[in-house]
Amino acid sequence: MSGILVPISLFLGAFAMVFGIRYLSNKEKMAMIERGIDPGIHKATPKPFLSLKFGLLLVGLGIGLLVALFVVRSVFNREMTDGEEGQAVAVYFGCIGIFGGLGLIVSYLVEKKWLDNNKLL
Repeated sequence: MSGILVPISLFLGAFAMVFGIRYLSNKEKMAMIERGIDPGIHKATPKPFLSLKFGLLLVGLGIGLLVALFVVRSVFNREMTDGEEGQAVAVYFGCIGIFGGLGLIVSYLVEKKWLDNNKLL
C-alpha cells in the first residue's frame, strides 16, 4: 500500500506547484492592471550572447574532462587503490570547475569586447 502513495504524492505535489505558480502569476498581473501598469513590461529581453556563453561553457567542461583524463592516466597508470580513486575523482571535479570557469571568463571577455566596439552614442 505504501508503494503506491509515493507516485500519487509526487503527482499531486507537482500539480499543486504548477497550479500555484500559474495562480499567483495571474494574480500579480491582475494587480498590475488595476494599478495601471502594463503587465507586458516584465517580458524577457533577448540575450544575444546566451548561446556563446553556453557553448564556451560546454567546451570548457569538455576540455576539463579531457585534461583530467590525461592527468589521471599519467599519474595513476597502475591499478588504483581505494584512496587513489577518491583523488582521481577530485582531479575530475577540479578540472571541470576550472575549465568551465575559464569558458565563462572567455565568454565575458568576448561579450565585453563586442559591446565596447559597438557602443551606441
